[in-house]
Amino acid sequence: MSASTLGKPIPQVNALAKVVGRAQYAGDIHLPGMLHGKVLRSPHAHARIVNINIAAALALPGVKAVVTGAQAPHTPWGVHHKERFILAKNVVRFAGEEVVAVAATTEDIARDALDLIEIEYELLPAQLDPNKALMGSGPAVHSGRHIAHEISFHRGDVEKAFASAHLIHEATYSTHAQYPGYLEPMATVARIDPDGRLEVWTSTQSAFLARARLASALEMPHSKIRLHQATTGGGFGGKMIEDANNLIAGLLAIKTQQAVRVVNNRLEDFLACCSSLPETITLKMGMAANGTIVAKDVRILADCGAYAGLAPEVMHVSAMRSDNMHRLENVRSHASLVYTHTPPHGAFRGFGGTQMQFALNSHIDAMAKMLDLDPLVIHQRNAIGEGETSVHGWKIGSTGLLDCLVQATTAMNWHQKRLAKPLHGSKKRGVGIAAAMHVSGNRTIGNWDGSTVGLKINEDGRAIVHSSECDAGQGAMTMLSQVVAHELDIPISHVHVVAPDTDISPYCIGSLASRVTIVAGNAAIVAAQKAKDALFNAASQLWKVSTDQLALANGAVYVLTKPEQKATLGELVRAHIWRHGGEGIHVHGTWDANTVMPDDNLYGNVAPAYSFAAQVVEVEVDTDTGQVSVVGSFVSDDCGKAFNPLAVHGQSNGACAQAIGWALFEHLQVDEGRIGNGNFADYTMPTSDSIPMLHSGIVESNDPNGPYGAKGASETAILPGAPAIANAVAHAIGVRIHDLPITPEKVLKALQAQQNHAPGPSHA
Repeated sequence: MSASTLGKPIPQVNALAKVVGRAQYAGDIHLPGMLHGKVLRSPHAHARIVNINIAAALALPGVKAVVTGAQAPHTPWGVHHKERFILAKNVVRFAGEEVVAVAATTEDIARDALDLIEIEYELLPAQLDPNKALMGSGPAVHSGRHIAHEISFHRGDVEKAFASAHLIHEATYSTHAQYPGYLEPMATVARIDPDGRLEVWTSTQSAFLARARLASALEMPHSKIRLHQATTGGGFGGKMIEDANNLIAGLLAIKTQQAVRVVNNRLEDFLACCSSLPETITLKMGMAANGTIVAKDVRILADCGAYAGLAPEVMHVSAMRSDNMHRLENVRSHASLVYTHTPPHGAFRGFGGTQMQFALNSHIDAMAKMLDLDPLVIHQRNAIGEGETSVHGWKIGSTGLLDCLVQATTAMNWHQKRLAKPLHGSKKRGVGIAAAMHVSGNRTIGNWDGSTVGLKINEDGRAIVHSSECDAGQGAMTMLSQVVAHELDIPISHVHVVAPDTDISPYCIGSLASRVTIVAGNAAIVAAQKAKDALFNAASQLWKVSTDQLALANGAVYVLTKPEQKATLGELVRAHIWRHGGEGIHVHGTWDANTVMPDDNLYGNVAPAYSFAAQVVEVEVDTDTGQVSVVGSFVSDDCGKAFNPLAVHGQSNGACAQAIGWALFEHLQVDEGRIGNGNFADYTMPTSDSIPMLHSGIVESNDPNGPYGAKGASETAILPGAPAIANAVAHAIGVRIHDLPITPEKVLKALQAQQNHAPGPSHA
């Protein structure tokens, strides 16, 4: 197949449009008579709304609507917990909550109108301490409810296993909130179309889930809403179904009967977007003398903020997923999610895996030192194997974890650097290792984890692909183009993927759980094979030969015994149309994973494939200043089969950069319920001078359920970064930081504590 690009490094099919500025993001859309929307947010963590005076704002020339919670729909929205309104009603529960929305002829007028709105608040006590919330003390966020969600499970005999352990170690780790930091803030344009339907262009990771939320919150039938996924400039979990941007745009469009554009500036986006879920994890593990894990006990306290959103699902991942990368028999976990009067937390790249992998990998490294073992040996000894079933029922069809460990340690000269003599002076070097797993797909939303792809072959033999799986920069459109081009043996330039549009695209779940390559890739294969069947049937009727005598190559169908008798795809499409009872070639292919939803005991095979990664990091720690610098990194990603190595390396290195940010720099700070560093001037993200040249490798384990063996390659690589850095710091200076981020202040404090506890000089 000369035209196939599978396995070759190629630019993304929409890269040129982005580079030259032709790509149309939601904020770029301008419609006739379009208004501009702005939102007034609560300055208080918890308060009763006594009175809202909007008279002066309404009187401002150019203002077309001022909407409060009293005029907004009364149906609450949320993921599983329906507890949040488009605009706050009676009570605000976090500083930043949406209270009043304004639509005006210009953005400046809308902003001026916000200044004219007078709100009288009665301040109420705020619950800001998750530990107090867990104990049920202090003010409750929701009608006496402190607990948003709890998870508990017990496999095997944990106590008996601990009794048999050679070494038992227990420690507590804390992780913090990270802002997604995508390039494009949330943006939506909404209008009422000529038929009276709500039409929405928005930045989203799931067109159909976004439409469903609009329908529910705005109290409208699904079919009265048409949603387009505009070009999306990154999401990292933040643009799934937890922000109110498109809800407010839709509400204002309905109220004004005009097009309304709502684009967050960066300050607004910090307030509006869910950050990653802060968790405190207490981990107790027992090991045999050879490093085999015999028992594991986990307790998690997570803080979802004022509204649950996707946080229960995130905590579920923290509580369970890492168990499945090891051969475990005895595991116990209890996780509690509490409400506080703080900005909501939710989905973030890695979806709860980052939090637990920091604790688990740090713990393994610490126990390896206690056992006088190389942590690499512990990872290798406990790694689950291909064909095995995990403690929670996950069936491992493929795993390249051992290969990832070898690839990363070899690339970073692991054995030599671990034994290297310490540097003289204040700067110390150390290396750390971590391993992780992730899902490719996830049958937990409901009993379907599939995708549908529509494929139309035009009269010129080129293909149009319809899918509502989102491309947020990770390359979904390129992947679909590669699959269809490969199956039809046509150039990839002859395939066009239409952006998701709920009126014309088939139903899909969207970009989450690293599912798009495996589910949509398989669906595209099914659709392309159906298209080939239709083409072969057309050729069979045209030449009066059976379809088993036909083959396809180079964009043409030919007779196996008479290769000179052939027709291009375009010619066959035209023949298929222009006949009695003819029609165009337009097919749909659906693929649903053969997986099992978890039962009441949380046991089941949730994904068609599981991805693995390993990372080795070298750091330099300045013991005078406490500054930690990453000087070298190699992350190895088991993605099954790399459709596009260029894209996989981009995903791996981008994930590594985010992990460095979370581990060392980024920390969304909340003081008295208010975000204190909600802007890029104060919120420190890693820049080019703080990130070394990043290196990554690919392991192709070729999963039996994946399209051509492929599985996800967008999230796994973020998981091992933070613990690898923490372990490298511990190797460099002999002290372990349990609380992220690893700041200079924490390093210096730990070094001082180490010095204070060091034994004094011996005296004769």
